[in-house]
Amino acid sequence: MPLGGFVCHLMIRAKIIFLFVSVLLLAAALLPSCQQGVSPELVVYTSVDQVFSEPILKIFEEQSGIRVLPVYDVEAAKTTGLVNRLIAEKKRPRADVFWNGEFAQTIMLKEKGVLSPYVSPNAINIPPRYVDTEGYWTGFAGRGRVLLVNTKLVPADNYPRSIFDLIGDRWPASRIGIAYPLFGTTATQAAALYAVLGPEKGRAFYKELHGRGVRVVDGCSVVRDMVAGGQLMMGLVDTDDAIGAIEAGAPVSMVFPDQDDMGTLIIPNTVALIAGAPHPNEAKAFIDFLLSPEVAGLLVNSGWSHIPLRPTDPQSSSIVASNIRGMNVTLDAVYKQMDLIKKDLSEIYIQ
Repeated sequence: MPLGGFVCHLMIRAKIIFLFVSVLLLAAALLPSCQQGVSPELVVYTSVDQVFSEPILKIFEEQSGIRVLPVYDVEAAKTTGLVNRLIAEKKRPRADVFWNGEFAQTIMLKEKGVLSPYVSPNAINIPPRYVDTEGYWTGFAGRGRVLLVNTKLVPADNYPRSIFDLIGDRWPASRIGIAYPLFGTTATQAAALYAVLGPEKGRAFYKELHGRGVRVVDGCSVVRDMVAGGQLMMGLVDTDDAIGAIEAGAPVSMVFPDQDDMGTLIIPNTVALIAGAPHPNEAKAFIDFLLSPEVAGLLVNSGWSHIPLRPTDPQSSSIVASNIRGMNVTLDAVYKQMDLIKKDLSEIYIQ
């Protein structure tokens, strides 16, 4: 090759290399600015009814600038669908936070290694029985298990004061109702009784309920409707069921049972950070927000929560009583009874 052609060839190659390097440098310079234009994201799995959880998620989104991608549990077996999904995704998590309307399944996720510890500064003053000792989950936004009484059928001076009144002979068993005790908050209440009383006394209580012929129906909302309609004189429900009936104008009254001794079962929501969360910083910011006094007030005003876990949390205006005495039992102790109560109550109620 002639010398002139060789020099020309080298110059062309040099220009190509220079152009290639320039493009790489330009791309590197533009990349941070492109990333800065992308809003941070957060994926929240929640079993709380969308009508209650969605407004909270939108407020966080507006205040933080973090785009929230919610996944709601719309299955009939509430919570279970999301829990199974979290377990299936354990090796490659998609969720950042799990906001649960109860606690048993959250504790189970901890046992299966799905959760990561995070202690929020906003968890201060929440009683220890509602907080995981290792920081894997935090309880907030309490609801209670109460007796709903039909005021036309039961005079005020004859209201029940304890769940143990249901196994006495003051009222006919056919006019008392509970939800099927193997599922939901009714199962949680059974586990709490086993934890407080001991399995032997807990089992005896449910045997007597069944032996008396106390009516068992499909869910607390059915118990509520039957009490409101007069088919039942009283029944065990959650505070959201009871308050809904009261606000609808039904002839009913709500009784917090066992305030003179073991206390009323209070069931909190729980929130937890997912192990290997794709957006851990955003997840922690959301957990802090969810545990704030502001959100405690919002959940009370929406009708989802009714019983404050902290003295500083607001209380529902629908609840006249203050300083509700909750059962002095840890959520872990309740959870440990779940397998036993399912075995026992299956034997009692499934013939």
